[in-house]
Amino acid sequence: MAKGDPGGTTRSRRATPRSRKGAAGDPALVQLLTPEGERIDSATGPDGTEYRVDFTDEEYRGLYRDLVLVRKLDAEATALQRQGELGLWASLLGQEAAQVGSGRALRTQDMAFPTYREHGVLYCRGIDPIMPLGLFRGVDQGGWDPNEFKFNMYTIVIGAQTLHATGYAMGITIDGKTGTDDGEAAIAYFGDGATSQGDVNEAFVWASVFNAPLVFFCQNNQYAISEPLERQTRVPLYQRAAGFGFPGVRVDGNDVLATYAVTRTALDNARLGQGPSLIEAYTYRMGAHTTSDDPTRYRIASEVEAWQAKDPIARVKVFLEKQKIADADFFAEIDEQARRESVHLRERVLAMPDPEPVTMFDHVYPNGSPLLDEQRAKFSRYMESFEGSAH
Repeated sequence: MAKGDPGGTTRSRRATPRSRKGAAGDPALVQLLTPEGERIDSATGPDGTEYRVDFTDEEYRGLYRDLVLVRKLDAEATALQRQGELGLWASLLGQEAAQVGSGRALRTQDMAFPTYREHGVLYCRGIDPIMPLGLFRGVDQGGWDPNEFKFNMYTIVIGAQTLHATGYAMGITIDGKTGTDDGEAAIAYFGDGATSQGDVNEAFVWASVFNAPLVFFCQNNQYAISEPLERQTRVPLYQRAAGFGFPGVRVDGNDVLATYAVTRTALDNARLGQGPSLIEAYTYRMGAHTTSDDPTRYRIASEVEAWQAKDPIARVKVFLEKQKIADADFFAEIDEQARRESVHLRERVLAMPDPEPVTMFDHVYPNGSPLLDEQRAKFSRYMESFEGSAH
């Protein structure tokens, strides 16, 4: 688990500071690790903020471990869905650095509000990876305690979690939990497509005018299901923040180091009472939007291949090799650990008991209700009508 200070003194293994570009015509990205595995000393954001990290060798190795394990567990979940064991799965393939980098940047007291794809952030918050699989298998509603892990339940409604996060962040201020280094901040995750939702824009307004300690973290994976980015915006997404009165920055979302540095800085600013900000993590969804989607219908293979060259895990591995921070034995050990954990995850999913249908009524209200009791009774009689039948 990485704990480095993005404002600290950097290590000596550095390339010359330089500006990095995204796709042709894109503004410069905040980048600290190139696709070729070259470390950059520091990077400057659009408002002049300088970003850097200072990690130990063990912390670098820890980030690599996180990336590999998260990808392997995600691949196992996709395979389970394809085999009929899950009803649906939203893969994070290609977005591991955006999630691990931001997830590790969170402090213990910070609160996260995810979509339905933040499996990497969930992993970084210490939640058992079986939890979201129970949700997508239909045996429970997610299972984890948001207050215990400071990680809200998955939100399926596009963009709704940004309003939840804004209200929560406003409460942080009301409770007097900002203004100090050990204050609290919140982060809301969403995709590029969600920026077209009214909920997201309303959250921007409320967070801005109430100076809420909130980081809006947009994973721009280039597609809102089947619609490309140019159907969502005519300007880079991070620039939208200026219209609402708070800063925005675009980071290389395939660079786990830069993502960590930018997110940690934004969260620290929020907890100190400097209000909201928007991070656009410029990344790419390598697979389907969900397992019900066919991305070959709306994008070409050469585009996918171009982004494969920017793979977030490959660049960290090259860096570790070049700097002799890790050797072949280490990589083999991580691969074996990932294999074991994915097999264990599969075994646990297959062992999940099917819930009794009537249990769907158990947690609708904390103390029940007359109407709910009536519905439960009618449903129970309906199910009992099938007992002894030949269906």
